[in-house]
Order: sequence, then structure tokens, then C-alpha cells
Amino acid sequence: MVGSGVSLAGRIARLTCVAGLGLSLSACFRPLYGPTASGESVPALLASVQVDDVAMAQGQERLGHYLRSELVFDLDGSGQPATKCYRLKLSGSEIVQTPIVSSTTGRAEAGTLVANIKYSLEDMAGTKVYSEGVATSTATYDRSVQRFASQRAARDAEIRLASVLSDQIKSRLAAVLSTKP
Repeated sequence: MVGSGVSLAGRIARLTCVAGLGLSLSACFRPLYGPTASGESVPALLASVQVDDVAMAQGQERLGHYLRSELVFDLDGSGQPATKCYRLKLSGSEIVQTPIVSSTTGRAEAGTLVANIKYSLEDMAGTKVYSEGVATSTATYDRSVQRFASQRAARDAEIRLASVLSDQIKSRLAAVLSTKP
């Protein structure tokens, strides 16, 4: 090309450099559900996790029940029995915040559920901890003057909250188990 100021050799050198960097960096990324260091598939490793009951404060057991059910299904929804090699221990708490209060009635018009779930992935004997952390999420719902409607909305919010927390914990466990030799 005349007038561009860059020779053909310079362009080829730049293109080769970019291609080389791309190839060298491609080894740094590994798909989460691809082959693992141990050779087992990630779904098989997740299916080998036994989910213990969730330790919740009195009156908050329903969220713990929903969370455990979601995790059991998310980790091994196949229905086939699998040998359990890991134990997932869970404990948590839930609070309700009321950010919007009606100035005429003095009643809360909305509620926000905030949950913190502490988890620990251990071997079955409980001697080695592979991963531990805290999953946090929120779910909002509208409150009504009808008591049953408010209770049902709060329960639906707990179910949504359990689903989000389950997804968080599952992703974290998959990341840990995929790198375990």
C-alpha cells in the first residue's frame, strides 16, 4: 500500500504477535464443565456431594428446607444413586427488612428478605475442608392488607431466594471440584 506508512512485513509481524498472544492465553482458560484435573466429569463430582440439613434459627427453617431441596436437585437431579464422597454443611440466617412504609397507614408495603448462608465442603469423615464461604442474596416481595396474600408472597420470595443461593453455592463447588486432583 502506498502512503500507509506501514510495510507489509510490519503488518505480518504484528499479526503474528497477536496470534501468538492469543494462543498462549488460551491455555489459561478452562471451561467449568470441561475435563477436570482428576479425569471425572464435574456433574459426577457434584453428584457425589451429600447435602446435610441446613442449620437455621428457630422460625427460619422453611428457607433452610427450600435451600436443601434446591441444592439436592441442582447437584444431582438425575435421580440415580451416587456414591457420596463429600459432605456439604450449611448454616444461615434470614432477616426481613421493610424499606417502604405507607405514610397514611403506617404499614410496610414491601419486604426484602436478606439471607446469609455459610457453607463448608468437607470429606465424609470431616477431616479435610475443600471449600468454605458465605453466599448472600436478597429477594423482595409486595405486602398486602390481605394477610394470606402477604404470607404467600413472602413464601414465594423464600423459594426464589433459595434458588439463587443454591445457584451460587453450586457454581462455587463446581469451581473447586473441577480443580481438585
